[in-house]
Amino acid sequence: MKRNHLWTTAPLALGLALGSLQFTPVLRAQSQAPPAGQEDQQKSEVFVGKIIKARDGRYALLTDEQAGKGVYLDDQEKAKAFEGKNVKVTGVLEVAKNLVHVTDIQPA
Repeated sequence: MKRNHLWTTAPLALGLALGSLQFTPVLRAQSQAPPAGQEDQQKSEVFVGKIIKARDGRYALLTDEQAGKGVYLDDQEKAKAFEGKNVKVTGVLEVAKNLVHVTDIQPA
């Protein structure tokens, strides 16, 4: 009698598939926005750099020109007024989104 290999490998495949599901909620929890009011509890920081228009059309603060490192700015209207200029941005950094919640922008 010929043995059906589907039944011998199915439990392994099912176990691997179900085993990977247990990690999904952890990844979702890390990418969620902080609860309302939590941003106010975080400390404001000052970021210095040059405001540029990124390839995706959003304004960002380029903090290290040589390395091409920077952060996006949530207040696009304020940022637009300083495009191409060196500035000091005060705000709260949301690391998961690489985004600064801007409270103030001043010329550097």
